[in-house]
Amino acid sequence: MANSRNSSPTSTAEQNLFLDILNDAPLAAHRKPTKIYGSIFYSFLLAGYATVGIAAPWIFQALDPWISQLLCSCNVILLIITGIFLQYLVHQVQKIRLQGYYMFSQRLKHIVRLPFSTISYGTAGMLLLVVWEPKISFLSASGLLRIVMLVEVVIAGTFMAIYIGYVHQYNSLDSQPDVLKSLYSPLQPSSSLEGLRYYDGRLADQQMALLQYQRENIHFLCEEILRLQECLSKYETSSGGIAPQVDLVHLLAARDQELRTLSAEMDHLQSELQHARSLIAEKDAESHRIRVTNNQYIEENERLRAILGEWSTRAAKLERALEAERVFNLDLQKNITRLKNRSNEVDEPSQKD
Repeated sequence: MANSRNSSPTSTAEQNLFLDILNDAPLAAHRKPTKIYGSIFYSFLLAGYATVGIAAPWIFQALDPWISQLLCSCNVILLIITGIFLQYLVHQVQKIRLQGYYMFSQRLKHIVRLPFSTISYGTAGMLLLVVWEPKISFLSASGLLRIVMLVEVVIAGTFMAIYIGYVHQYNSLDSQPDVLKSLYSPLQPSSSLEGLRYYDGRLADQQMALLQYQRENIHFLCEEILRLQECLSKYETSSGGIAPQVDLVHLLAARDQELRTLSAEMDHLQSELQHARSLIAEKDAESHRIRVTNNQYIEENERLRAILGEWSTRAAKLERALEAERVFNLDLQKNITRLKNRSNEVDEPSQKD
C-alpha cells in the first residue's frame, strides 16, 4: 500500500513531465510591475524647463545681455539629464524583456530613445541660431531660442506620455508573457507552416528573448527549490526527524518538473535558433551567388553591347561605301552613254560622205 501510494505521485509526475508551457506557465505571477516615478519626475522637469523658457525675460531680467547664453546652458543641462534618464529607461525596458513581454519591450525600445534625440536636435538648432544670428523683425534672438525650447518640451513630453501609457498598460496586464506565444513544445506535433517561422526577420531576436526569459525562470526556480529545501530541513528539525510531509514533497516534485520542462524547452529553442541561423547563412550564400551571376551577366551584356556597337559602326561605313559606289556607277554609266552618243554622231556624217 505504501509503495502504491509512493508510486502514484511519481507516475503522475512522469506523465506530466512535458506539459506544454503555453498552458502551464509557472511564473506568470512572478512578474514585477515597472515603476513610473522616474518618468513622472522627468515630466515635471520638462514642465519646469518649459516654464523657464516662457518666463526667461522676467527670470533673467537682470542678466538680459547674457540671456541667450543662459538659455543654451539650460538646454545643455537638460540634455545631460536626459542622457542619464535614458540609461534608466533602457534598464526598465530590459527588465520588461527579461520578464517575457517581448512586444512591449519592442515598442518601448524605440520610444525611450526619442526624448534624448529630440533634446539633441533642439540643442543643435539652438547652436545654429546662436552662431548664425538670423534677423527676424518681429522676433529677437532669445525669442527664437525660447520657441525651440518649447518645441523640444512638447515633443519630448509627448513621447514621455506615450511611454507612461504603455507602462501603465503593462502594469495592468493579467496574462502570460507574450514571448510564450512563439514557443513550440518538444512533443507538440509539427505544423505544415512551421517552416515559415524561419523566414521572419525577427525570429532570432524573439528566440533570444525567449531564451533569456527561460534562463530567468530557471534561476527563479532554483532559488525556489533551495527555499523549499530549507523549509523542509527546518520542518524536519522541528518535528524531531519525522518523515517529510507530502505537501512539501509534491511542491519540490512540481518545481523539479517545471525546471526540467524549461530546460527541455531551452534546448529545443537553441536547436531552432541554430537551424534558423543556418538557413539565414544559406540564403546569404545563395544571394551572393545570384549577385555574382548577375555581375557576370552585366559584364557579358556590356561586352555584347560593345560588339553590337562596333558592328553597327562597320555597317554604317559599309552603307556609306556602297552609296558612294552606286553614285560612282551611275556617273560611269552616264559617261558611257554620253560617249556612245558622241560616237554615233561621228559615225553618221562619215556614212553620209
